[in-house]
Amino acid sequence: MSGPDSSYVSRSVATALQEDVGTGDLTAQLIPADRIARAAVITREDAVLCGTAWFDEVFRQIDARVRVAWSARDGERVCADQQLCTLEGPARSLLTGERTALNFLQSLSATATVTRRYVDAVAGTQCRILDTRKTIPGLRIAQKYAVRCGGGTNHRIGLFDAILIKENHIAAAGSIAGAVSEARRIHSKVLLEVEVESLAQLREALDAHVDRILLDNFPPEQMREAVSSTRQHANARTELEASGNMSLETLRAVADTGVDFISVGGLTKHVQAIDLSMRFA
Repeated sequence: MSGPDSSYVSRSVATALQEDVGTGDLTAQLIPADRIARAAVITREDAVLCGTAWFDEVFRQIDARVRVAWSARDGERVCADQQLCTLEGPARSLLTGERTALNFLQSLSATATVTRRYVDAVAGTQCRILDTRKTIPGLRIAQKYAVRCGGGTNHRIGLFDAILIKENHIAAAGSIAGAVSEARRIHSKVLLEVEVESLAQLREALDAHVDRILLDNFPPEQMREAVSSTRQHANARTELEASGNMSLETLRAVADTGVDFISVGGLTKHVQAIDLSMRFA
């Protein structure tokens, strides 16, 4: 699993500190400037850890004298009441960076944790869990990294690195074949995927020789038929992705149909932060 790009992390943290600290932490000024403090971050619930680079960068930008020592790494499962890291440095700096650092850590750990639950739910099948573009603005790369920490797989990063032809694109182009032909002419080397809403559209997409087909809101029986039709087609190696109102309760049945991927917007859209606490000694 590749780590986060350091320049991206730095920019993300700088933006977050600007909106929180602004021209200075007024409350922290109540503490003597020379006072040194120690603290520890504790998780109050089971989770998959993610976001340590952002946490470290917060304190690096605030005060390079702060030292952070981790007891767990990104991608590791952690248990309730487990100590994740210790910090030591000027008390003012620890207090100033506390909220921003925890915001990154609790939010990215949330995405990693939920992703791991979905990945575990399809364990034993050939199906992989994908994220989507339904991300928090400004944090897409961070959340995509969190999905990988949870064992998931990234879909396209944005509109620039793959082509996904959806209903409105098909309507504007006149047909699936027309849209695919134009896509191949303009961008022949990127992933080309078509969203379909019926078995008839599935056959059109298969005949057009696309790389991947997105089965939008197909019921299980129709999904099985779609898998069977694809495997019997001349373009049998076309990947199939299922999407639409996926939940942990329905996930296994979808995976068992034989689709290659299930995309879940909730991994990055429905973020419920992990309960973390920074305790000063």
